[in-house]
Amino acid sequence: MRNGDYRQNKAIMRAFPKVELHRHLEGAFYLPTLHRIAMTNELPYSSDLTEFKKEVQFPRDSEPDFLKFLSKFKNDWYRSHQDVYDVAHDSVRDFASDGLFYIELRFSPEHLALQNNFDRMEITRLVIQACNDAAAEIDLHIRYLITFNRAKQDQHEMLDLYRKIRGLEIPEIVGIDLAGDEMGYPPRLFTEFFTAVKDDGIYGATIHAGEVSPSEQIWDSIDHLHASRIGHGTSSVDDPKLQKELIERSVVLEQCITSNYQTGSWVDEPNHPLGKLYRAGVPVTINSDDPTIQDTDLTDDYIKACEYFDLSIDDLVKLNLTALEGSFLPTAEKEALKTAYIKKVEAFRAENDL
Repeated sequence: MRNGDYRQNKAIMRAFPKVELHRHLEGAFYLPTLHRIAMTNELPYSSDLTEFKKEVQFPRDSEPDFLKFLSKFKNDWYRSHQDVYDVAHDSVRDFASDGLFYIELRFSPEHLALQNNFDRMEITRLVIQACNDAAAEIDLHIRYLITFNRAKQDQHEMLDLYRKIRGLEIPEIVGIDLAGDEMGYPPRLFTEFFTAVKDDGIYGATIHAGEVSPSEQIWDSIDHLHASRIGHGTSSVDDPKLQKELIERSVVLEQCITSNYQTGSWVDEPNHPLGKLYRAGVPVTINSDDPTIQDTDLTDDYIKACEYFDLSIDDLVKLNLTALEGSFLPTAEKEALKTAYIKKVEAFRAENDL
């Protein structure tokens, strides 16, 4: 396709092979399955799928509204283990429509288990089994991060849950994620927890920081929580010294253009930090965060990145190789996936005459 800007063609960009490091299962559910479960469990939602979508998604073209965005996250859907399995399985199966090649999908066992006080270890195993089953059906490479919410547990409660999860010895779990209220619960409240994670040497650490907080929280996350990845990290754009540190330490930023707009954390989309940071050599990646709640997908963020920052296919490939390098996989697996990814891109180029 030599004529026109293929980078704004959604069908073509959907097919582009993508690597994603920052997507929450809780915000990426498959709507028809969730609607069926809501009706089966007699939850107070419309029986009409179109109306249901309006109730559970952030309005796509709405002005930023952080509280409205947060209000869309519910944990009362799941009334049985089968509900959890179905939502997890069907959500991952739908990832095929977004061109995903590799994903490190994060989820919170606490979130999925809380309504019925399900056993957190059973839920962890169940989610991974469901997602693995779906990934096999669509030929998706998938690994998992366990999310801990800083506003829901203190670090000692986190440590207790973490040790139980570690004891499961599930090899597909590769990382630990700290999410939740950045300003109310700064990184230094969790040093003991993440020092234990580092000392175990089993999992990588990624911290939500610098989304609505100053760059000092990013510094604290890499210095005191031993993070090798940062969720969002937009405030690093105003800290040149930090940018240099991120480059030298190869700390990867998991950036989310649409999510940052909808939550109001960065409302000037065309000047989102991703473009400037990428040109400065900072390891950045493109991610969707919570695509179903946002009424969007990862492809939309790729199209925006191309439009706003004039990224080429070569740039997108470079960003995805950065994501693979920043993954929490062993070195040999990273290298094998990089080789497979390049072959996938070559096939994409050939199919679209690019």
